[in-house]
Amino acid sequence: MTDTTDTLTKPELHYCTPETAHRFADWLATRGGIAVWRSGNISNPGASWSTPALVLDGTPTPRPTWQAEMTPERIITDIALVRVSMWREVKRIKVSTRMGTQGLTIKLTDASADRLRQTLARLSRKHGKDTTYGFDYNTQEAVISVEDEAIPLADWLVLHPNT
Repeated sequence: MTDTTDTLTKPELHYCTPETAHRFADWLATRGGIAVWRSGNISNPGASWSTPALVLDGTPTPRPTWQAEMTPERIITDIALVRVSMWREVKRIKVSTRMGTQGLTIKLTDASADRLRQTLARLSRKHGKDTTYGFDYNTQEAVISVEDEAIPLADWLVLHPNT
């Protein structure tokens, strides 16, 4: 029998980008912490949002979007639980788009989606890390990145005091 006590009591870390790090630090110091909201929309199951726990008048922050559950999943008040993720671009691939079936959204073509999935899987194996992507709309490319490191928010603030 294995001891699971450590994994049951160890709080989950929360990650942010360098662009949101100072905002998260401010929320921890002045707004009651960081509220983490999970998606209640079955069409967007992996989504989450981070907001200050309290609005400026001290009342709880309302849910950030209709897609979020009615209450936050958790509220983080300890800066030691927040990490700043540093990402590095590793590849760009050209993609083609099409209109969605209702004509309201733009989607990748099937061939572009397949190529993107295969590239993500290959780069994940190569780098031994999870990969993510975003889009450069000016060049119509998928920009694939891997996480270089994730450093504690307190350490990041020392290294980047005014950014």
